[in-house]
Amino acid sequence: MKWWQNLKQRCRTCSRVTLGAGAVILTLLIGGGFAIAGAAGLAWTNTESFCIGCHEMRENVYTEFKGTIHDKNRTGVRAICSDCHVPREPGPMVLRKMAATFELWGHFTGVIDTKEKFDAHRYDMAKRVWTRMVKTDSLECRNCHKADAMESDLQTEKAQARHAKARQEGQTCIECHFGIAHGEPEGELGPKELKAELVKAGKM
Repeated sequence: MKWWQNLKQRCRTCSRVTLGAGAVILTLLIGGGFAIAGAAGLAWTNTESFCIGCHEMRENVYTEFKGTIHDKNRTGVRAICSDCHVPREPGPMVLRKMAATFELWGHFTGVIDTKEKFDAHRYDMAKRVWTRMVKTDSLECRNCHKADAMESDLQTEKAQARHAKARQEGQTCIECHFGIAHGEPEGELGPKELKAELVKAGKM
């Protein structure tokens, strides 16, 4: 504790300017430490190994993801969980991470700890993801897929026609491109119907 006694002794003889500068420097050091730790935490929770760290994800949706176009393709460009489920923009990313902490409840309380339980809740979980993506105009899809960078001539005639129709009708990616990385759950409403309900309810 000798260093603490020395510090207190020195502070008694310091000017207000020196004490103020010291307080600012200390605050910046502590704040910087928290900022670095927070950034490291966000980066870590965006890794594939973190996402499949629990058996619920690893043994259900991740096994379905393996071998899909987002996992293996001719160009070798691969999307992982966070690419499709976590926004890249700082604000939306932090909000999504905060919401995800509440989803841990299902893991710790065993709500979806078996395949049967997971399948029973699957449609409701899918609806939440689809609703979020409809509301954000498929923001996560557009992090990688840029409509103005697409080479329409390299698409099939069917794809060209559908994309043209989607643009005219103001559709968003998830309305058509769902169930391409995971199995499509059974349920009454798909993304397109969910969007229609949101519009009708004035929530979009």
